[in-house]
Amino acid sequence: MIITRYKEDELFVAENTNGNKISIDMRPLDVKESFSPVEMILASIAGCAAVDIVSIIRKKRKTFVDLIIETTGDRRESHPRGLTQVYSKYTLVSPDVSLESFEKIADMATHKYCSAADSVKAKINISCEVNRPAE
Repeated sequence: MIITRYKEDELFVAENTNGNKISIDMRPLDVKESFSPVEMILASIAGCAAVDIVSIIRKKRKTFVDLIIETTGDRRESHPRGLTQVYSKYTLVSPDVSLESFEKIADMATHKYCSAADSVKAKINISCEVNRPAE
């Protein structure tokens, strides 16, 4: 479960059951200090794929040095301005993983194993319940 609370206009804090917190920041760029919801989606897809990429490389007993992922997204012009396209550029630093092997690993991690990417492309039922605090 995630609990999201108002901090100030256009700024919220979400907390998971372990007590980890992240700010959700929709303020203008000149005062913005954290990710917007859509930026979080992009980061989630990249992070999710990254974990699997590193895991697969290590399971193949290859040398892993670094991984850089640049992720961008196109959004609809009208509201809701959801993502219509996500593009990730993966750069792997490894002396013994071929480009061909890395392409297969990245594709598998992104399209087969990444639950964040799978969730974004899926038709998800989102429900809503409203209430007021008990007095």
